[in-house]
Formats: sequence, structure tokens, C-alpha cells
Amino acid sequence: MATRHVKPSLYISVDIEADGPIPGPYSMLSLGAAVAGVQDADGFTAADPERRTFYRELRPISDEFVPEALTVSGLDRDRLRAEGLDPALALAQFVRWVREVGAEAGAQPVMCGYPASYDWTFLYWYLIRFTGESPFGHSGCLDMKTLYATKAGVPLRAVAKRSMPPETLPRRRHTHHALDDAVEQAELLINLMKWPGPGSSPR
Repeated sequence: MATRHVKPSLYISVDIEADGPIPGPYSMLSLGAAVAGVQDADGFTAADPERRTFYRELRPISDEFVPEALTVSGLDRDRLRAEGLDPALALAQFVRWVREVGAEAGAQPVMCGYPASYDWTFLYWYLIRFTGESPFGHSGCLDMKTLYATKAGVPLRAVAKRSMPPETLPRRRHTHHALDDAVEQAELLINLMKWPGPGSSPR
């Protein structure tokens, strides 16, 4: 029986910083991404998450913002109004970058995040609103919390980094700078892909 060809997936860790809970009324202010690795029928091959990266800061699209969100990211909306890229330009550059790294790997791009829900909501909305397309399709999204919960056999809402085994955690700090955090989360994905599950000995 012939084996059906499965196209590899290229996992791209994405982190965004925004000034509120939802896109539209609020703005995505920065976008960071890092290639984490490729998965094919033979398994997962990790990349150096610092080698292929993307980072842009964007001009806000509205006057509304949540002050606490800005405190977390440390981004200055006044500066970004003057210096941030037009979202259409930033997202077009991102689409081009995703397609380039996907073509280099011969793989379909998959966005991944921890958790993916917030970042994917902003990213997909911005992609469709400003470019009319998504290089990830409408569902090319992997949530690392779900990945861990499935491998660990625990309820999703019980997942927190403080309760995860040390061998799964990244060595890098979570800084709330979108590129730093995309690289950190790429390392987390690499560790989770290699992790055999609970009860195993650290390598």
C-alpha cells in the first residue's frame, strides 16, 4: 500500500504586543516571529530560534487603548504614531517573510504561540484586514498549552509554566518584547516536541 505524501509543517513562533484585548477597537503595536523547526513524517527537526526572525513595530489604528496593556509591553503609542510602520506595509513584509522561510524549508507555515489564542486573534485579523490573505490559511495555528496538556495528560486549564517540568521550559526570560518572547516560545516548542511525556527521565 502506497504511503500518502504528507507535506512538512514549518513551525513559526509568533508573539504580539497590543494595547487592548481585541483587534479593531485596539491596536497591535509590535509583531515578533522566530522559526522553531520543521515536522515531517519522520519527526521534528529543531531550528536555531535566533537564526530566522522577524520584528516590526506598528502604528496604532485607533485612539482607544488600555493603559495596563501598555504598561506590560512598555511601548509608547505617541512614538509609534510617529515612527511605527503602516500596518499594511508591516503585514505585507511579514507575509513575504513567512512565504520565504516556508519555501526555504519546503514546508507549510504554521503559527504557534503560548497561548496562541490572543496572538492568533490579532495576527489573523490584521493579516486579513491589511493584506487580504494569511500565509497560515485560516487554521494553521498550534497552541503550545494544548500541546503540553495533551502530552502530559492534564486538563488544559491546569496548564501553567510554573507546573511544567524543568526540561520543557526555555532558558530565556519572558520580557514582553515581541521578538524576545517569540524566540523564547520557539525554544519552548522545541523542548515540548522533544519531551517524551511525564514519567520520563530528563536527557
